[in-house]
Amino acid sequence: MSNVSPPSSDEQTRTRQTRWRLVLGDGVESTLGGLSGEDAERDAALAYLYNREYSPGRNVRGGHPAGDLGESRLTVPEWINHVHRLFPQKTIERIERDALERYQLQEMVTNPDLLARAQPSQTLLKAVLHTKHLMNEQVLALARDLVRRVVAQLMEKLASEVRQPFSGALDRRRRSLVRVAKNFDIRTTLRRNLKHWRPDEKRLVLQTPHFYSRVRRQTDRWQLVILVDESGSMLDSVIHAAITAACFWNLRALRTHLVLFDTAVVDVTEHCVDPVETLMKVQLGGGTDIGQALNYAHSLIDNPRRAIVLLVTDFFEGAPVGRLYAEARRIIGGGSTLLGLAALDPDARPRYDEHVARQLAQLGAHVGAMTPGELAEWIAQKVG
Repeated sequence: MSNVSPPSSDEQTRTRQTRWRLVLGDGVESTLGGLSGEDAERDAALAYLYNREYSPGRNVRGGHPAGDLGESRLTVPEWINHVHRLFPQKTIERIERDALERYQLQEMVTNPDLLARAQPSQTLLKAVLHTKHLMNEQVLALARDLVRRVVAQLMEKLASEVRQPFSGALDRRRRSLVRVAKNFDIRTTLRRNLKHWRPDEKRLVLQTPHFYSRVRRQTDRWQLVILVDESGSMLDSVIHAAITAACFWNLRALRTHLVLFDTAVVDVTEHCVDPVETLMKVQLGGGTDIGQALNYAHSLIDNPRRAIVLLVTDFFEGAPVGRLYAEARRIIGGGSTLLGLAALDPDARPRYDEHVARQLAQLGAHVGAMTPGELAEWIAQKVG
């Protein structure tokens, strides 16, 4: 076990100064110094709420009144998302309690009129998922409708990206009578329609468009087990995983399972076709037991040599890490493929425990960060 040096006295002093600076707020920079990075973001998030003590309605966005959920000024949802990203769970609970009980910042959880007028966006979706446990039934029904509209937008964007790699390779030797835009053969179409050129109009009339055929992939059905870490830092990954799983669900080449986990394991495969139901069941903020999730994935596998276990996590294991390695070794040793996808931060940069990820790679797992389209391409090559 490696030795970890205790923090120096200078580091301890800086930590105490930062904490006091966050408690006291603005006006003490000359004594305690300024803040930067995430500490400055924490200060802004606290000021958004607690500055109301001195100036009701004031916020860090320049004094606009709170309560506007319009597309151009998502003050409350953005603040909720920042709080859940920047603070530990106990602090989040205290901030939420103060927001609701002390400062009546209730727009997201009690005001159905505001939610009914809100424009769907991914920022608003995340804020709803963070606060749905605080909503009454009427507001929750409106929130669910918002979630459905945002999910529909994301599905439209991702569905073709995910399914395209499974549609087969172009067969340029054969023509097809099926008119699909992605199979359009522009060269043959132009060449064979040159006789319809109208020089007086300087226009080419395409009377007969030509399309490529596609080669069908002859594949046995593979089993795809998607494990998604739902701890507090994983919300963006959970959203994309739920939607990606729904896209995979209808592919004949795959039999898809979707499993959420923190310190417990919840199989939501029955809701896989509807990512809205999946997302509304997410419980953010718990611990993490990756080893237990891998153990459950192993129990689902029918044919190890035609099984892929997709682990979406930040690799920060809360349980003894030895079990995680043992379960990974058992899956890989049985002939299954283990693919670990690192969580992405809000700027799409990978955020994960590099040591654990490196150890899994040494055991034979594939580890990386992929967009949904890149993931689909990787799986299509594996099962093709």
